[in-house]
Amino acid sequence: MNNKFDALKDDDSGDHDQNEDSGSPKECEKEESDEEDKEQNTAKKKTVVPGAGEHPLQYNYTFWYSRRTPGRPASSQSYEQNIKQIGSFASVEQFWRFYSHMIRPGDLTGHSDFHLFKEGIKPMWEDDANKSGGKWIIRLRKGLASRCWENLILAMLGEQFMVGEEICGAVVSVRFQEDIISIWNKTASDQATTSRIRDTLRRVLNLPPNTIMEYKTHTDSIKAWEDFHGLVNASGGR
Repeated sequence: MNNKFDALKDDDSGDHDQNEDSGSPKECEKEESDEEDKEQNTAKKKTVVPGAGEHPLQYNYTFWYSRRTPGRPASSQSYEQNIKQIGSFASVEQFWRFYSHMIRPGDLTGHSDFHLFKEGIKPMWEDDANKSGGKWIIRLRKGLASRCWENLILAMLGEQFMVGEEICGAVVSVRFQEDIISIWNKTASDQATTSRIRDTLRRVLNLPPNTIMEYKTHTDSIKAWEDFHGLVNASGGR
């Protein structure tokens, strides 16, 4: 398998910029043809399959990584551009090939996130699979993120939550004072499902009874984000 972790080394610029020079008609046609070829190649790459003799997972998954400078104004577009896709996998063996080479969350610095989502679902509130859903959030003291993240994603890949197709993905967010893990599901209004996810989360993470767990709908997250940035813009900056 090729090393796909070079995505972590990319800077935050240029991935989505287009050259404004239009060029000659022939050049334009060639560029359009090249773009079509790229899109077709990308579509081919997106579908991963288990190798011979490997143990298939029920769903394919994709690892993502993001990092940003705290305090820098963010937008939905800049957030999407800042997410780096590490790679997708379809089997237990393919998962371990990625995971064994990845930095553990506890060793990350700054304002960093790992995302593990079903293939085809972007780790964004606005994604069609996420927009009617929400997430369970657990804030962790420093030193617990690596163990909790591993337990969470192994439980997710092993279908321990027993909620059918409801699980979309999971996120670990490394911050300066604390770390945060969350698991996202499709239907925020389904209380039976969200309760089952909460109870399974407590069990697989072996959380103390007094651990605070918060469920937040993505609709509320979007509204809070818009309200905050509205206040920031109204104040003339940060």
